[in-house]
Amino acid sequence: MSAKGTTHSSQNTTSQGVPLLDLQRQLLPLKEQIVAALSRVCDSGAFILGPEVKQLEQNLASYCQAKHAIACASGSDALLLALMALDVQPGDEVILPSFTFFATASAVTRLGARPVFADIDPVTFNIDATAVERLVNSATKAILPVHLFGQCAQMDAFCRIGQAAEAAVIEDVAQAIGAEFDGRRAGSIGQIGCFSFYPTKNLGGAGDGGMLTAQRHEVADKLRLLRTHGMEPRYYHKVVGINSRLDSFQAAVLNVKLPHLDRWCDMRAANAQRYAELFANAKLDRIITLPVAAPRRRHVWNQYVIRVPDGRRDALRQFLAEAKIGTEIYYPMGLHVQECFRYLGYQEDDLPETARAAREVLALPIFPELTAEEQERVVERVGAFFQVRPGGHALVGPKFLKHPAARKKSSRT
Repeated sequence: MSAKGTTHSSQNTTSQGVPLLDLQRQLLPLKEQIVAALSRVCDSGAFILGPEVKQLEQNLASYCQAKHAIACASGSDALLLALMALDVQPGDEVILPSFTFFATASAVTRLGARPVFADIDPVTFNIDATAVERLVNSATKAILPVHLFGQCAQMDAFCRIGQAAEAAVIEDVAQAIGAEFDGRRAGSIGQIGCFSFYPTKNLGGAGDGGMLTAQRHEVADKLRLLRTHGMEPRYYHKVVGINSRLDSFQAAVLNVKLPHLDRWCDMRAANAQRYAELFANAKLDRIITLPVAAPRRRHVWNQYVIRVPDGRRDALRQFLAEAKIGTEIYYPMGLHVQECFRYLGYQEDDLPETARAAREVLALPIFPELTAEEQERVVERVGAFFQVRPGGHALVGPKFLKHPAARKKSSRT
């Protein structure tokens, strides 16, 4: 559909699409190494928490500037284990963003604790420190900032707030391995960092997998105990834990891929910069709002998320789909208005920035192997939707420049 709800001419629509993500481009060059690594696991017979897992834990601890890394079965389990290790109990409150993947909140509720949802910073999409500070009270047991889309939340503020409230700070690093705040790696700043190796992540496995990082020995020891049913020694249980062990096949794949991670992140950053230049050259940055890297951060661009104002996001997505250009909406609604959290009593407009983001966000392809030609195709199709002529002249009126960021940019040109 067009910007005005009518069908565009198909004569300019390319027959060659652009995928949101193409894992084969990354995996094929590493296929022989991966097969050899999996063969070694088969030969060893150590399929659970074997040598490959121990090697991955050492590699990740070093990479993330953490003293300890503890492998587990998934990123969701990592969040649950972190809360268990910090003794989150029924009646406790955990402050977290509503604009995040479901697992961040479900881990809290599984322990009988209450998720307290905070609004986001509209620029970075990360949980807003000012909002968190207003929500802290005597029941606050932990603060759970999510480093969304590959960029760290404002960790200096959260560490200060947590220390003042005697509340633990747990980092959800599922989308941000390798990201930095003031030169410190994500997962090394709070008490515990929680990572996911789901295949779509910057460091993805061939299935589910997770990791926790910790700086304190006693916390790391508790995490290791909890991931194996609280069992130490074998068949003797000190506490009730869960079964969350990383299998050696996943660790083997990740050990092959980890040395390439920084190069892939740099490629993602280069793609983000190219998008910024292409959109600016087409004057589309006057219509849509582009993502930015905040000061003092290394952004690793797990997602490239634009804002599409004036209720036109879904139409743009459909238009791109017709050109076989992959997109995704992260996230179509805040967790505070999900049906399963209705008992908490939130209304949508309680978190206005979260609600606005849910209406406007659209993720474009950003994976490392994305070509310049494919990015040009994406930008050309976005321009076609907004009827932008060559040279950057848009056939849209002032009503399409309502977004504050768009007005601000427009006034300077």
